[in-house]
This record gives sequence, structure tokens and C-alpha cells, in this order.
Amino acid sequence: MIAENTQTQMRKGILEYCVLLIISRGEIYASDIIAELKQAKLLVVEGTLYPLLTRLKNNGLLSYNWVESTSGPPRKYYVLTAEGTQFLKQLDTTWQELAYAITTSQNGVQKLADTQN
Repeated sequence: MIAENTQTQMRKGILEYCVLLIISRGEIYASDIIAELKQAKLLVVEGTLYPLLTRLKNNGLLSYNWVESTSGPPRKYYVLTAEGTQFLKQLDTTWQELAYAITTSQNGVQKLADTQN
């Protein structure tokens, strides 16, 4: 039970970063974001994604365009704003720092130094 809680918190912690990475590749529909997250084994439901997208939009990191659909109502396609792109660059740096911390914790500082030489 404790491991499951920790795993859930770890996934929640990287969800925003992963969503921004997906959107950074180009305009995308929310259902396609969910599909990519599921494929990456970050199981996400609409009830989790839509509030996150709304928060990111309200913070000026995303915008969206309405696109007519041949199979139903118009769809929102999300894109990063310039501010969102800058924010993602900051998260990229943080991710590199975290990845280093994890690798160092797993292998020890000396082993990490040996592999970099």
C-alpha cells in the first residue's frame, strides 16, 4: 500500500512535464494526449487531464484552437505559448538535475564519474 501511494505521487509529479513535452511537438487534441500518456504507461483519465490543461492555459502556458471535426462537434487542439516553451525549458533543466540525482543515488558518485570518463 505504501509503495502504491509513492508510485502514484511520482507519476503525478511528472505528469505536467510529460503533457507539456507531448504538446511541444505540435498542436494536439486532448484524446491524443491521453493515448500517448497511456502508451507511456502513465495511466491518465479525462478527469485528470482536463483540469491540468485548464490550469496550464490559465497560467498562460497553453492556448488552444477550435478545429471543425467531420465526426462531431469542433475539437480543441492545444499548443504551447512562448511562455509555455520557456517554462518547458526550465522543466527540462530540472529533469536533468533529477535524473542525475537518481543515477547518482543508484550508482554512487564514484561509479558515475567512472562511466563519464
